[in-house]
Amino acid sequence: MRILWAKAGKLLPVENGGNIRTYHIARYLASRHQLTFFSYYDGARDAAYENELRAEFPGAVSVSTQKTDSVAFRRGLDYLWRLPSRVPYAVSRFSSRVVQAQLEACLSERRFDVAVGDFLDAAVNFPRAFSIPSVLFQHNVESEIWRRHVLTEGSQIRKLMYGIEFIKMLRYEARMVKKFQHVIAVSEHDRRLMAAWVDPGRITVVPTGVNLELYRPEASPAPVEPLVMFVGAMDWEPNVDAVEYFCHEVWPEIEAAVPEARFRIVGRNPVSRVRKLASASVEVTGRVPSVLEHLRKAAVVVVPLRVGGGTRLKIYEAMGAGKALVSTTIGAEGLDVHHGRDIVLADDPGSFAKAVLSLLRDAELRAGYECAAAKLASQYDWPLIGQRFAEVLEQVSGAPQA
Repeated sequence: MRILWAKAGKLLPVENGGNIRTYHIARYLASRHQLTFFSYYDGARDAAYENELRAEFPGAVSVSTQKTDSVAFRRGLDYLWRLPSRVPYAVSRFSSRVVQAQLEACLSERRFDVAVGDFLDAAVNFPRAFSIPSVLFQHNVESEIWRRHVLTEGSQIRKLMYGIEFIKMLRYEARMVKKFQHVIAVSEHDRRLMAAWVDPGRITVVPTGVNLELYRPEASPAPVEPLVMFVGAMDWEPNVDAVEYFCHEVWPEIEAAVPEARFRIVGRNPVSRVRKLASASVEVTGRVPSVLEHLRKAAVVVVPLRVGGGTRLKIYEAMGAGKALVSTTIGAEGLDVHHGRDIVLADDPGSFAKAVLSLLRDAELRAGYECAAAKLASQYDWPLIGQRFAEVLEQVSGAPQA
């Protein structure tokens, strides 16, 4: 099977959730099929990145848009300039005539069995009509994230901005889902949302995975301190909202009950709102060489998300490492988790704090959740997920199974 896979932004280094998912699935496909990875990114040409990408995916096509990264003030002006557009800003900023021309040429010059648009920011540069079978890979339902932003935002100005983006994203996302022949969702929840736009038969769920070669329980784990941990990119608004909510509304009760407890926020690029949360009991690490090394030290991992979509790779990674988790329902949405068995779900500050305290104080209870979490994660190794993804592409393209 000959596959064209198009993605916006640099894939390497593999850091955020979307890139982790793309990397492992694309690597599986490339090991068994003829995959051309089409990558485009902003800024000047980065020869080192392109060479590294070709080493991972021989024959990869890389395109530099030459767009320069702008400061916040210029981004604000860019947003105002694009405000009249029907396409939401989160997508329109990835639109590029250079990329569109290169992608169209690639599709016309080579013979592919199927084209994969890796999320909405890649879809914006595909031709208006397809001459080959096409698949849209939806890492989440983006309009749902914007809807939740509107519901949780306290600032009236940001609420208005989020409302405008939500309306635009809802219309645009529905249009893209209809445009592609088939859609791959990462959860049944996302599939149900998109089924309002197209025949559900055109949507297949391929769940998220975990790298079990890396994330696995320690053979002889050392005793842990009362360390509570959150892991995630700290320049992503849902994560920022999550740690603010936890520090302001949940952590005070935990700290009062267990004064020696500490909360550690692990993740790259912490914005100023996150850095301001640092205190005697709250640590903000920024980028770390190894997330796994920090996970090993945690007693409890928390996922207090109130906004978000798709699936949370960090939950399966923590489970794979054999860690007890407390999450909001939204935080674990789309994952095959079970409250009271392999995770604790809590949606208000009081119950969230109570759950964390129970796991901190009761080592036997915590060990039970750790064992169940690791057992669940073992079912979602990336090669199994890659195989399922390949089966969907084969069905859509009509190519014989490998």
